[in-house]
Amino acid sequence: MSSHAATATIDHHHDPTTSTGSPNKKLLMWTFLASDCMFFGALISTHLIYRLHPPAGGLDPKVVFSPELTSFSTFILLMSSLMMALAVTAIQKGNVKSCRWSLLTTIFFGMIFLGCQVYEFDHFVHDKKMTLNNSMLGTTFYTLTGTHGTHVAIGVLWLTLMYVRSFKPAAGSTQRTWFSHQLLHVVAIAAVLLLSLKITLGLVHALQVEPTYGAAIGAFFKHEFLAMAGALVALGACVWFARPRGPVDFTEANAIDVESMGLYWHFVDIVWIVIFTAVYLLEYL
Repeated sequence: MSSHAATATIDHHHDPTTSTGSPNKKLLMWTFLASDCMFFGALISTHLIYRLHPPAGGLDPKVVFSPELTSFSTFILLMSSLMMALAVTAIQKGNVKSCRWSLLTTIFFGMIFLGCQVYEFDHFVHDKKMTLNNSMLGTTFYTLTGTHGTHVAIGVLWLTLMYVRSFKPAAGSTQRTWFSHQLLHVVAIAAVLLLSLKITLGLVHALQVEPTYGAAIGAFFKHEFLAMAGALVALGACVWFARPRGPVDFTEANAIDVESMGLYWHFVDIVWIVIFTAVYLLEYL
């Protein structure tokens, strides 16, 4: 029995069935990330070139940027990398429950980052008057950070699908409506995330517009009551859909899928560190 268990142990880093010894999924992800690295390299280089040779009459980045908010969102994104690593470790040990919680936390942190970016874009356009067309700084900034934000949004969607995938019933299960059930699960999670983002932006807007905290809270509840009620209903639906329903077809054998997702997420985080340094920090050195 022990010898059989030993031979059945899964090696998560090497695949003897491939000529390279590495899983094909991991090789495919590394290939994609290599091409994406060159793509981001071109965007970052373009921004740096125009930074060194700014056109006359352009906007001053120090006047436009808000390093406090961006530093906070950077910290949140780095913490999401930690949670992603914990998710990979958990599934490698066969701990599906811990993997799910880590995936959910990573999704939550990713949405906070996207919320900060949406707020920052709105602030730059309406308050700082920097748009995509009226300055070279706006063109390079929105193209670069917007492309990265799109990658984060794709990652959040992928994480959500991975989380829902972990509920697929094991072979032989009597659950006949798994696909439609989990499709509604995805809708409920998306509703929670989008409504939470709307509520957060509404609170920030109220704090900025209203003269006092009391007035801001009152205006916030007045305008966001329906959104909060909807978020609570969607959250309840998520809890209901996530109820245990027997064995699932998501074990340590699926670790390579979570690990491939982890490679993508860590890449997005590393790219943001480079962007944060090249776009924001260099302006204050």
